[in-house]
Amino acid sequence: MHPAFAHIRTWIFDLDNTLYPASTDLFALIDVRMGQYIQTLLGVDAAEARRVQKAHFLKHGTTLSGLMRSHAIDPREFLDYVHDIEMDRIAEDRRLVEAMARLPGRKLIFTNGDATYAARVLARIGLTDAFEAIHDIHACAYQPKPDPQSYASLLATFDIDPTTALFVEDMARNLVPAKALGLTTIWVDNGSESAGHGADPATIDHVIADVGEWLHAIQEPAA
Repeated sequence: MHPAFAHIRTWIFDLDNTLYPASTDLFALIDVRMGQYIQTLLGVDAAEARRVQKAHFLKHGTTLSGLMRSHAIDPREFLDYVHDIEMDRIAEDRRLVEAMARLPGRKLIFTNGDATYAARVLARIGLTDAFEAIHDIHACAYQPKPDPQSYASLLATFDIDPTTALFVEDMARNLVPAKALGLTTIWVDNGSESAGHGADPATIDHVIADVGEWLHAIQEPAA
């Protein structure tokens, strides 16, 4: 293990646009479903639905959180609807699977999605059995990243010492609370939507482009 990460005992990974390339654009399919849901909920056209969706996302961390606060929607109904998409855009990633299998310590998923959806994504990548658990939006009591309470929930649930934990995430703003708690932070700068929004360079320890490539690099013995 690379010396910079020799102290890490718990490896925490975001899911979407982190464990698969942002170019997969799975969110485009979810965006369509979100738009349809909001159009029906509010009785508005597609353009207004998209404005509402993105405003909630930027202000509250997720569209779901904003809709729950403003319209008291059923979160499970919403998530079941927007995640009812095909997964054929995601391919198995043997390089990532092999690197993850060799990674020592605990491995967790920390996502603003739900566990059912996350499990489907992980199955497509080839990572079904790679993680101890999925800490999802339900487990966070619908307080999404970057709400500090969601990070506190994760650490408490799994009894994690933040000084020996690392968090990998494609949205830079979601690293801010992690760094404040003492976690080592990794930004996956892969061009995903709003990836750099709210970024604070002081809260980013390392910048990478691809998780599988990075995991192989830090586990390879020095020349």
